[in-house]
Amino acid sequence: MVHNKKILASLVAGASMLATQAFAGELVINTDTSDPAPKAVFEAVIKGFEAENPDVSVTWNLFDHEGYKTSIRNFLTADAPDVANWYAGNRMLPYVNAGLFEPVDDVWAEHGLNDSLGSAAASMTIDGKKWGVPYTYYQWGVYYRKDIFAKNGIAVPTNWAEFKAAGETLKAAGVTPVTIGTKYLWTAAGVFDYLNLRTNGYDFHMALTKGEVSWTDPRVKATMNNWKELVDAGFFLENHAAYSWQDALAPMVQGDAAMYVMGNFAVAPLREAGLTDEQLGFFQFPVINPDVALAEEAPTDTIHIPANAKNKADAKRFLAYVARADVQTEMNAGLGQLPINKGSSVADDKFLQAGYNMLSNTEGGIAQFFDRDAPAEMAKAGMEGFQEFMVKPERLDKILQRLEKVRARVYN
Repeated sequence: MVHNKKILASLVAGASMLATQAFAGELVINTDTSDPAPKAVFEAVIKGFEAENPDVSVTWNLFDHEGYKTSIRNFLTADAPDVANWYAGNRMLPYVNAGLFEPVDDVWAEHGLNDSLGSAAASMTIDGKKWGVPYTYYQWGVYYRKDIFAKNGIAVPTNWAEFKAAGETLKAAGVTPVTIGTKYLWTAAGVFDYLNLRTNGYDFHMALTKGEVSWTDPRVKATMNNWKELVDAGFFLENHAAYSWQDALAPMVQGDAAMYVMGNFAVAPLREAGLTDEQLGFFQFPVINPDVALAEEAPTDTIHIPANAKNKADAKRFLAYVARADVQTEMNAGLGQLPINKGSSVADDKFLQAGYNMLSNTEGGIAQFFDRDAPAEMAKAGMEGFQEFMVKPERLDKILQRLEKVRARVYN
């Protein structure tokens, strides 16, 4: 009997050793970075990591975007890789709540990331813990025609009164203050996000998208009333519900509209349409409530360690590598976006430089975007409500009551 126990112990020890050997040094990474630029960037990152860590061999599983969205919960549960990419904020909340992501506070502490990645720390934190490492983002804000502003004696507005005054001056000159196309709904969500962040602040905005605040709350109504001031004053492009975001670029190019609340991806098509950097400028969405710290909209891509990962030690080495300033510099040069590490260098582009300076000094938090921060059903209902409100602002109370019913269903 004792002899059999010794044999069994030897077999268990041997199996354990084989399992350790199978996983030590092998790092499995799943990503959805299948578009040409991000694919090339991740290929270079993996090669760089392997060169610095010759004891680690990386297996990279590349998915297309839609396939990844439908697969991620399954592979996190049943056949987890050691590293997976995803998104910050409430987009990672379901996987945190399900126990499928590993907290990585030790990586942040050991490598000084609370300082170097500080601008995105809030968007990586749930229940007081960090759940991944961010590696790229891009700014939203107000893009504007500098030449039209100059012609009409308008200074860049820094507060709500100045913003509204600029709009009135533009209207008097026959120029639509703000172009927008809400055909695909999310552009209106960008306007809502900024108005709510400036009216009520980051914590309130996140609580709203988490379903913790009623849509009929007076603070939500305050946001919508600020928006209503602009709608009632005729600040937005007419017939915007018929325009896509690309269609809405044309009035700005033609000089018929002066501003666009948009992400930095709008710069390339505006340049391609003929606007020069002397004509095109960027400014931070102005202050509405001076008691609210300025938060920004900056959709953030992230990497995580699944809770069921087999090789967490090397996964943490990979996260630390991607968090480094030099690595983020190279990654974002290839992506044409912004590094999050404050020690990184930014491509020599005035809009990227402006966005980096703004986001690196953000104290109020980084929001992801309404349809990333809210669950899919709530996001869809909210964006439909925003578009309807812009067309029929008198329906505000009914819209908010409808959204409150959706909130009660979705979050409960």
